[in-house]
Amino acid sequence: MARIAGVDLPKKKHMEIALTYIHGIGLTSARKILDEAGLSYNTNSDDLTDVDVAKIRKILEDKYHVEGDRRREVSMDIKRLMDSGCYRGPRHRKGLPCRRQRTSTNARTRKGPRRGAGIKRK
Repeated sequence: MARIAGVDLPKKKHMEIALTYIHGIGLTSARKILDEAGLSYNTNSDDLTDVDVAKIRKILEDKYHVEGDRRREVSMDIKRLMDSGCYRGPRHRKGLPCRRQRTSTNARTRKGPRRGAGIKRK
């Protein structure tokens, strides 16, 4: 099992999918990384050699912000929005959607499960 950027890549997955398990890498970035490393998209993560893993690590270190750095970057961006008091900041603080979606009927992902109108008694 290959370990890249502090993440164990899943077994029996094609490399283009396995790389997306790293925070900060999507399908497009994964394909660019594999092209640069000279690997096929359909190579299984189990079949990687140590040389291949070293190539991918080198590319990630040089060109991409992943895992801890990326998570820290995103949380600092959200904190900046909250401190500035713009529209999106208080929405993050209250746990509501930030991109102008309606909240009267939808937004269950951000708001969580519905709370009933009252407590049902026997």
